Amino acid sequence: MRPVRQGDSGGFGDASSRRFRARADRDKSARMSDDLYARFQAHLYHDDRLGLSLDVSRIKFEEGFFERMNPRMAEAFEAMAALEAGAIANPDEGRRVGHYWLRAPELAPEPSIRVAIEEADARALAFAADVHAARVRPERASQFRNVLVIGIGGSTLGPQLVSAALGTRADRMRVFFLDNTDPDGIDRTFDAIGDGLGKTLTVVISKSGGTKETRNGMLEVEAAYRRLGLTFGRHAVATTGEGSELDKYAKEAGFLARFPMWDWVGGRTSELSTVGLVPAALQGLDVLGMLEGARQMDEATRAREVRRNPAALLALAWFSATDGVGKKDMVLLPYKDRLELFSRYLQQLVMESIGKRHAIDGTEVNQGIAVYGNKGSTDQHAYVQQLRDGLDNFFVTFIEVLLDRSPARGGLEVEPGVTSGDYLSGFLQGTRKALTERGRESLTITIDKVDARAMGRLIALYERAVGLYASLVRINAYHQPGVEAGKKAAQAVLELQGRVVRALAERRGSAFTVVGAAKAAGTDDVETVFWILRHLSANPGRGVERKGDPGSPFEATYAWVGP
Repeated sequence: MRPVRQGDSGGFGDASSRRFRARADRDKSARMSDDLYARFQAHLYHDDRLGLSLDVSRIKFEEGFFERMNPRMAEAFEAMAALEAGAIANPDEGRRVGHYWLRAPELAPEPSIRVAIEEADARALAFAADVHAARVRPERASQFRNVLVIGIGGSTLGPQLVSAALGTRADRMRVFFLDNTDPDGIDRTFDAIGDGLGKTLTVVISKSGGTKETRNGMLEVEAAYRRLGLTFGRHAVATTGEGSELDKYAKEAGFLARFPMWDWVGGRTSELSTVGLVPAALQGLDVLGMLEGARQMDEATRAREVRRNPAALLALAWFSATDGVGKKDMVLLPYKDRLELFSRYLQQLVMESIGKRHAIDGTEVNQGIAVYGNKGSTDQHAYVQQLRDGLDNFFVTFIEVLLDRSPARGGLEVEPGVTSGDYLSGFLQGTRKALTERGRESLTITIDKVDARAMGRLIALYERAVGLYASLVRINAYHQPGVEAGKKAAQAVLELQGRVVRALAERRGSAFTVVGAAKAAGTDDVETVFWILRHLSANPGRGVERKGDPGSPFEATYAWVGP
């Protein structure tokens, strides 16, 4: 028998060969489809009451994986139960972690905590109602029309997500955010508010009151009110820790209200505290619906049987996909514009919780899962090309929303029998299938619609999944030493900047190289001095002038020309 070469029919006629291969391909495709559907059925979690499904069938669980992980999951469930019961969950800070009590105050370990939660929620709702009814009003205008939220990290990521996800043209107030210490970004926010600052209620959020980005934003806003001849305190409320710097300032400045932030609620899990509820209530959103949705998800994710617990399934899927050591990134693809900010929210929740150098026992582990994403189908025209054909260093989380649009809006067929929403669904399914064909892992969360309860459920689902995963890899999910290290380093830069400026000012008329300026300031950190001088000289009015060839940054000299 002669060998079969490429392009040779191997003894069959060309037409017969093509028909044979086509039939064989169809049979193979059918078998693969049957196998995938059986796997889909075996690995689909669905809870009609929650309006949520979770498909982990496209995660490559090794044979016996769930059985091997049972002991670890049992430990994780015990740790979570202890946390909810009020155990010290953050030993290096000596504090409890109680964000689960926010939507079930009766579970709080002490009656005083339950009372504090219930009173804070009631006050937030009552204050929003007073603002909407103009019982609380601006200094000169008849009613507040805008809300300006000042914060950073968890103080704004959650409120931004919820505002974008649930906002409609029926909102009671327009919401703006200052979430950085970028002067140009601050100016752009003022430009967006326009001449409405006098009708704007500012909400300042900072647990300690010492967060510099938030303080800077507050000072910029206070100055803007002052330029209009308005009193800042008559247009401001604070959400902060009792006795904090911000709490003291709010009292002195006569803020309209002060709402509590408790030390047992971390910033990244604070959306369902007054941090998120005050802005949401002012916007006119269904905050009680969010709390109820989160409460329902908490009940579901307390189940000790893994396959009946969506948070446990998520945590185990992450463990399997990353080998429990962060080998792969988490790519988030929500096929819904309203959920575009969900990836930014999860970046903090997941990466600040999981990205840790040390395990609980002190051993160095360098744990973490990188999170990035945008929205579908936009990303199909961005980085999905790499996901399918490039490095296999990720797993995808698809989020599907079944309801395309409000029924009151009607619908349009863009093609016979096909709507824009059908295309969106088709693109999600097509991308999921294309990744599966290339052996790329994914999981899919499906929700009925985006409403307040659904947002509460999603937030609670991921909060629980992060906590369980942290137990699986034996790290503390509830502290952030790396963030604190960055803050200290930034403060050291600013202290050095003061020394450099003083050194130049004391030698007015003299021009210094970077090395000379560092020596005059008494530091060996020449590179940081380079950054400081480059930044100061680029901004008019800062008192530092740069001289020399613009094409030779290391040959430049700097002199003090300020007062």
